[in-house]
Amino acid sequence: MHQAKGNTVSIRELDIEGAWAFTPTIHGDDRGVFLEAFRGDELASAIGHRFEVAQMNVSVSQRGVLRGVHFADVPPSQAKYVTCQRGEVLDFIVDIRVGSPTFGQWTSVLLNDTTRTGVYISEGLGHAFLALTDDATVAYLVSTPYAAGREHGINPLDPALALTIPDGVELILSSKDQEAPSLQEALESGLLPTLTDVLAFRASRSAEASQSAQSAE
Repeated sequence: MHQAKGNTVSIRELDIEGAWAFTPTIHGDDRGVFLEAFRGDELASAIGHRFEVAQMNVSVSQRGVLRGVHFADVPPSQAKYVTCQRGEVLDFIVDIRVGSPTFGQWTSVLLNDTTRTGVYISEGLGHAFLALTDDATVAYLVSTPYAAGREHGINPLDPALALTIPDGVELILSSKDQEAPSLQEALESGLLPTLTDVLAFRASRSAEASQSAQSAE
């Protein structure tokens, strides 16, 4: 775990390569609280390049809503920085990169309005979340605008994924997510990104960042 300068945020690399959790220091007094919800410099130090924000999305979900597993074509895919502004959600990061040693595996992070933890999900990974409270409000900073033609999904209830759903939660899914292909079907149809393509795209981003830094000197 890495602690940022000034003790403003702790950074934890997750079990799925390319994903990190960021937990800010919360300063409270009789007025309320203050925190740095996003630190671009600390994120860049973790991922190797600046996270260019192209769009911010917000969703509000009732308890039991399960959104995902969503992903986009690589390149350029869509990196995400996800936080829960109200309530609580269980956030899932799924490795769908063909050729990855953790292909088909997932990890989860609890996001809520108490710890204010955020999750960075790099290009090529699948993302889903389950609302554990009513009016769960999730904010996403994303690296590219939404483009329907390159957005895809995997059924979050695919037995091969076996996402762990807490007991007592009655699931609510969109028809689109219910009808999404299984991981195996997505693999066989060529929808999934390859680890080779993801690493090549990531390397190009790092090279662009180095060139920009040199030009600024």
